[in-house]
Amino acid sequence: MTPFPASTEGIGQTRQYRLELTEEDGYQLLCGDPGDGSYSIRLSRRGHPDWRMAAGDFCSFYKAQGTPYDLVMSQQDAGDMQQYYRDHRYDDPFLRPGEPAVLVHSTPREHWAAICQDGQLKSWNVLKGQGVLQEREPVGAGLGDPEEFRRYIMFGSGMTGEIIVSSKQKGYICMDPCAEYRTGARLYFDGERMARDGVLLRDGCHFKVRDCLPLEPYLLWAATWEQVGLNSPLSTPREFAERADQRFAAQFAKT
Repeated sequence: MTPFPASTEGIGQTRQYRLELTEEDGYQLLCGDPGDGSYSIRLSRRGHPDWRMAAGDFCSFYKAQGTPYDLVMSQQDAGDMQQYYRDHRYDDPFLRPGEPAVLVHSTPREHWAAICQDGQLKSWNVLKGQGVLQEREPVGAGLGDPEEFRRYIMFGSGMTGEIIVSSKQKGYICMDPCAEYRTGARLYFDGERMARDGVLLRDGCHFKVRDCLPLEPYLLWAATWEQVGLNSPLSTPREFAERADQRFAAQFAKT
């Protein structure tokens, strides 16, 4: 496979983004810095349920940012993807089939009170610029996340957000879902409304929002250890995520 097509916009930036279509099993996508200073996404044709849409979002997002990127796939696959994606954009104002109606963001307990006071989530860059954060860089830097990611609030599902909170507390990347940590707040957002209002962005790997997101009207529910039936704030990413998801599903029909 060869890179096709490569964007020529944004040349002069130090970070190159690359998406490679693979034939490997066992994953949907893998991302990070492979050691050459780039940010690489390995997208599995066999493992990803909609690789064409993911690759299209990757191209659409970075082209809109004026950021250079490479696609590593055959010309036939690239043409197939472009035809499939032709009526879409990275900021489509609707959810596509298979996209989650509810998006999750997790935050440490000490940050939740400030979020409630502000009435909004803020990106790492915004908080750093306001002098709120003392840390030199976010925990995602240890995974090879580029500095550009600091402009965004990331959303997901499963245990990912709790792993980030756990790692932040430990001061290193801890992927163990059974490692004890101090739970914070697990926030459930209306993904359909975020998309409809044009704040939900996709880059082929993440759902995210630029700079800030008001809690009203998007926050559906905030889970804390008291609300999910734990005996103390101490838990594990797996236990807290599973308990919170179960309690959310029991209370809200929109899942």
